[in-house]
Amino acid sequence: MSRLLGGTLERVCKAVLLLCLLHFLVAVILYFDVYAQHLAFFSRFSARGPARALHPAASSSTNFSRPNATAPSSGLPEAPSARPGPTAPILPPCPDSPPGLVGRLLIEFTSPMPLERVQRENPGVLLGGRYTPPDCTPAQTVAVIIPFRHREHHLRYWLHYLHPILRRQRLRYGVYVINQHGEDTFNRAKLLNVGFLEALKEDATYDCFIFSDVDLVPMDDRNLYRCGDQPRHFAIAMDKFGFRLPYAGYFGGVSGLSKAQFLRINGFPNEYWGWGGEDDDIFNRISLTGMKISRPDIRIGRYRMIKHDRDKHNEPNPQR
Repeated sequence: MSRLLGGTLERVCKAVLLLCLLHFLVAVILYFDVYAQHLAFFSRFSARGPARALHPAASSSTNFSRPNATAPSSGLPEAPSARPGPTAPILPPCPDSPPGLVGRLLIEFTSPMPLERVQRENPGVLLGGRYTPPDCTPAQTVAVIIPFRHREHHLRYWLHYLHPILRRQRLRYGVYVINQHGEDTFNRAKLLNVGFLEALKEDATYDCFIFSDVDLVPMDDRNLYRCGDQPRHFAIAMDKFGFRLPYAGYFGGVSGLSKAQFLRINGFPNEYWGWGGEDDDIFNRISLTGMKISRPDIRIGRYRMIKHDRDKHNEPNPQR
């Protein structure tokens, strides 16, 4: 009886021992499984931290001055980075011989010319008569100075023809109409001096100045409104003079001087009131400073004068 009881107890102890061993094995398995999951979880955090910290450094070492240069991929989503905003494209220099010129022009003054038509025909010209070519960088910035009084009809035709011409010539320019108030005797040269100063007040980068009567329109757009090494006389063949110079020293109508040339001759004379005299004085000033007047080919330097009433405002010069 005691032997039977001892055998039963031994079997119970073995069973309990096996259960304990089985429990231990299950606990060990679960422990390692949970440990592995925790290890993977924290490994992901530790891997992400350094990658984000090093990404900006890797980008800064990349040569982004080369077109389309990119940083090496880390396999992770890129973090947002501060990048410079879009910059204006660098435009090539404007050609010396603009490709859009048409040469000889048909100039007529019979069609009605409302100012609204001028504005509609020149959408790229800004308020104040300013224009900059959108596809190239001009070598000069040109101020066109017009002495003015009682010539609104002439001015509309001038704007109608000259804005398209100047745009085709790829000029960066501004137009300044300098009006003499009142009915006193007209002083063309003094108005040109005022225009020179006022244009520079608005834009100090002007380095070329074209001085044009409001009733003269060029008949050829190859007569480029630019300044050169010497003062330029553009209107060398007007229809009112039979398309030739009235005399060798004539410098009237339309002329051009660089800023340095204008200052070298001390500007234009202020003492000439009424018709004539100032052009010859300017010619003499240029000659006395050792400069020479340049002129276009006579086939290109042709101009038409807009017809007007010479006696409308009791002024001897129809331009004035």
